[in-house]
Amino acid sequence: MMKRVTKVIAIASAAAMSLGMLGACGSSSSSSSKGHVYYLSAKPEQQDQFKEIAKNFTKETGIPVDVSVASSGSADQTLKSELAKSEAPTMFDVDNNDFDNWRDYYEDMSDTNMYKDLEKSDYAMKAGDKVGAVPYVMERYGIIYNKAILKKYFDADWSTIKSIDKVNNFKALKTVADEIQKHKGDLGLKGAFSSAGFDSSSSGRFGDQLAHIPVYYEYKDQNTTVEPPTVTGKYLPGMQNLFDLYIKDSTVAPSQLSGATMDDSNSEFALGEAAFIQNGTWSYPQLKGQKVADKDMGVLPIYIGVPGEEKQGLTVSFMYFAMNKNSSEADKKATKQFLDYMLKNNSARKIITDEMGFETPFKSYAAAGFKSKNPIHRANDAYARAGDYETVIYPLPTQQWKNGMSDALLEYAQGTSKWDKVKTAFVNGWATEYKTVNHKK
Repeated sequence: MMKRVTKVIAIASAAAMSLGMLGACGSSSSSSSKGHVYYLSAKPEQQDQFKEIAKNFTKETGIPVDVSVASSGSADQTLKSELAKSEAPTMFDVDNNDFDNWRDYYEDMSDTNMYKDLEKSDYAMKAGDKVGAVPYVMERYGIIYNKAILKKYFDADWSTIKSIDKVNNFKALKTVADEIQKHKGDLGLKGAFSSAGFDSSSSGRFGDQLAHIPVYYEYKDQNTTVEPPTVTGKYLPGMQNLFDLYIKDSTVAPSQLSGATMDDSNSEFALGEAAFIQNGTWSYPQLKGQKVADKDMGVLPIYIGVPGEEKQGLTVSFMYFAMNKNSSEADKKATKQFLDYMLKNNSARKIITDEMGFETPFKSYAAAGFKSKNPIHRANDAYARAGDYETVIYPLPTQQWKNGMSDALLEYAQGTSKWDKVKTAFVNGWATEYKTVNHKK
């Protein structure tokens, strides 16, 4: 993953080249009547594929495209900075967490073909009467496991659990992880779990993605889908138990976690050095084509010991495209053309489906046979058939809340603070950030 914003200029047609290379985000070397596209992405994992799509689009249309990619943990700050510029993004990513932050910038997308092609129109995010953002990928995450390694474990005479079907709650997961860690030498592993790194590229898995599990149950208890002003921390003991597994039954010592990266963690799993990794569908491009075959990738829900979790499925969320209402009419038109290209062009659809491994919510993709082979997505099919409930991504207060959680979890992992600090970040930090945000509205 990148630790800075990477700017990519996609100009490939001879006509565009003859006018000179595009020099900076927002500038354009093509005819102003054609406009240009500046896409600020929050998905560094798929930056190469977005570059390729942008390049191909420019070849066909002569419309120049800038693609900037914000590194994990900096997307909000980068978007805020870029939107304030005179040459701002014409389109940008938002997710379930931060949608409300950018209401002042949303162009109504109700007349876009992407919105009209959604399998369900209510997948879109509304800003008042506007369609503020349209989802382009349905994402799922959980605890990805190596089926081949677990088969060796199940077949071992020292293993307690003998089938993946029995690993359907936290207690069973802990038994498996503890026994794998104890016998890691017998299995040729460095650890049960890949490193729970807290480099900025990796820390979001815990302060954000893991934290969403107790948050889901808090929302459920309050019978709401709207961000509540307070949370109780009721489910934090379960999160602590799972996090303890991540840092104790691991490939690395806790003292190494502050500098461990997402690349480190992905590599350990992809090379067969660990049986488990908490990650999601977006990690497939980094995992595929190495030692772990697609057929050997399975996914478990993130179990934290909640009653009834035997019927829990994977965690689900969307990533959305939004358009900037402050862009020029020419740039808006060009941006809609770029969105149409990703929706309708077979080359683009193949990149999005096969190389990015995205599960899209578009009717036309399904009708044309573009269905992701991403094994992390396909792992969800069995949970869906069984009618298991999905843990849904509900809004978190702010990026600062997530950062506070990550900082507290790292200190706990390193032994420099107690779990009480995590609880304070979760409960008190939520109330503080909620008041701060709502005071500004």
